[in-house]
Amino acid sequence: MSKRIGILTSGGDCAGLNAVIRAVTLRAELKYGWEVYGIKQGTMGLLARPVQIERIRLDQVDGTLLRRGGTILGTTNRGNPFSFPQADGTFMDRSDEIVEGFRQSGLDVLIGIGGDGSQAILRGLAQKGGIDYIAIPKTIDDDIGLTEHSIGYSTAVAVATEALDRLQPTAASHDRVMILEVMGRDAGHIALAAGIAGGADVILIPEIAYKIQNIADKFSEIVKSGRNFALVVVSEAAKMEDGHSCTIKDTTGRERYGGISHYLADEISKATGAETRFTVLGHVQRGGQPVVEDRILAQVMGVKAVDLIAEGKFDRMIAWQNREVVDVDLQEAIAAYQSVDVDGTLVNSARGLGISFGDETFSN
Repeated sequence: MSKRIGILTSGGDCAGLNAVIRAVTLRAELKYGWEVYGIKQGTMGLLARPVQIERIRLDQVDGTLLRRGGTILGTTNRGNPFSFPQADGTFMDRSDEIVEGFRQSGLDVLIGIGGDGSQAILRGLAQKGGIDYIAIPKTIDDDIGLTEHSIGYSTAVAVATEALDRLQPTAASHDRVMILEVMGRDAGHIALAAGIAGGADVILIPEIAYKIQNIADKFSEIVKSGRNFALVVVSEAAKMEDGHSCTIKDTTGRERYGGISHYLADEISKATGAETRFTVLGHVQRGGQPVVEDRILAQVMGVKAVDLIAEGKFDRMIAWQNREVVDVDLQEAIAAYQSVDVDGTLVNSARGLGISFGDETFSN
């Protein structure tokens, strides 16, 4: 039976999204003869009237799309359709409009590429509207459950590691403590992986509480060893020593993380007397060309998603487990939030390398 597949990207952008779109289109067209339609700006495209969708053709998905960052469909991380903000400051449930938009589009099935928040919303819409739905996980935070990695994570880690590579010579040249703040909404996966790969001396993540004095003692140990600089990686979600988060308000009045590296630079400088500088990497981690791991992961997940449609299996999420692409129950994946395992291999290996998490006491 001929099918019309809708595909959208939701939440923050990341590297590898276009590779998914390419893989879904190639598999659907070449194997099954199905048509693929891109939905513009996530669920906002289904709220628009007329619905904002367009056919994705084979001549649009050549190899150049693999190398392209962002998403050709556009995306949004605002406007939960179950509680959509209105101009007067109130909120309105517009989920029925999205379900109706899907029906008007003439689509048979929906593939959604998003993080845990987006997937929870998209699953809710699918359940409400009786929409056949397949989920593909993407988030640089790598915190979606039941999959070892999500699309976008590997590129974000590579960018953060390169930043450490560039900061190290400057730190050594000026006898400085250099702090790199990386993304990580609630989990410290990027900071942990990049800190190990980039030779950091201290890694600070939201899962492990720290003390400034312990960090200062670590720096004293470094100086005694004969080295004149130090590198610190901190996740944006890491808290201050008192347990409170560093947040700022954006132009819409929403609170978001901001300021932890500035706070640490001041506190570390006070505790050690060292010249301290910080760099906030920010959205640089989302953009640019995807690294090879994200290109491969995106494409095997895209192919698997189309094959699941052929099998008639829905309400599933594509996952990577034990070097294999599999499908898992979507609701279980959303519920199984994946923060850093503080007793896991990476944390223990980092400690074995002499990297501090600020929770250890060092002898002077």
